[in-house]
Amino acid sequence: MLNNDRLLVQILLLVLFGASFWVMAPFWSALFWGAVLAFASWPLMRLLTRWLGGRESLAAGILTLGWMLLVAVPLVWLGFNLADHVRDAVALIKDIQVDGLPEAPSWLGSIPLVGERLAGMWDSIDQQGAALMVSIKPYLGQVGNWLLARSAQIGGGILELTLSLVFVFFFYRDGPRLAMFVHRLLERLIGERAGYYIELVAGTVQRVVNGVIGTAAAQALLALIGFLIAGVPGALVLGIVTFLLSLIPMGPPLVWIPATAWLAWKGDYTYAVFLGVWGTFVISGVDNVLKPYLISRGGNLPLVIVLLGVFGGLIAFGFIGLFIGPTLLAVAYSLLTDWSATQAQVRREDKPCN
Repeated sequence: MLNNDRLLVQILLLVLFGASFWVMAPFWSALFWGAVLAFASWPLMRLLTRWLGGRESLAAGILTLGWMLLVAVPLVWLGFNLADHVRDAVALIKDIQVDGLPEAPSWLGSIPLVGERLAGMWDSIDQQGAALMVSIKPYLGQVGNWLLARSAQIGGGILELTLSLVFVFFFYRDGPRLAMFVHRLLERLIGERAGYYIELVAGTVQRVVNGVIGTAAAQALLALIGFLIAGVPGALVLGIVTFLLSLIPMGPPLVWIPATAWLAWKGDYTYAVFLGVWGTFVISGVDNVLKPYLISRGGNLPLVIVLLGVFGGLIAFGFIGLFIGPTLLAVAYSLLTDWSATQAQVRREDKPCN
């Protein structure tokens, strides 16, 4: 009877935990981002708490308000500037419909082997511009639906970001107590190594944050330099957009490719070629070098584990996988290393002495 009662209690606990996870499922992503933001900026929280005489709630409120101003104000300003650029893009499309494409650049026809064919295609597109617009008109509705869907995703992302900024207040205020709870729970599960694995996960997440933010800042700075050299208008706005889009895979080309096309349309072919090369090999190329280096720096994980964690996590879980992937592989690698070392020690102790 006692065993049956214990089994019933265990089943009820499992049901309770399952129901709790189900209730919290819509907020997991926002909770995760709030936790990552709080953890990455925890030194600021400790410093501000010390300045305020240990008043954690006040420090958490001030820091959260600062994040809201730091994130919300640039997003609103960026939205107004992007609206202006959208109007410019619409005007450009109307000009193409009325005036057609400009004459093919002279260097296009001088390209070996394919130059004449490319120049002919350019003239053909210009001559058939009206027919082309008629043929693609049925697809404009599909493009509009696609843009509407992307707008809904952006709106959902903004809502998720807002929830993350709300949750970060509670992570700031209750961070030490949450850390103690997690530490006690892991001690109950895995014993003395709990502290080691907490430090392993914390260090991995910190290095990923440094790698993502550091790489995004580097790409934004390089993009700003390229836009200023090429004379692209709104270079500062485009640099900020590059920083934001650098946080997602293949984001920066969404900025420098349209800028390159705009330069080519205006006839600045030299700067268009420069920006295309700069974007391909410098802006986008630095991501493949700097991010893995910053993530692996200061840790004892092999670089191949870091790379597999970053790219595999992105494929498996999306952008959140950028943090989940390296963390999972780091814990798994450390568990296997500990298990291997333990087994080797056991074999040495069991080996008979001659």
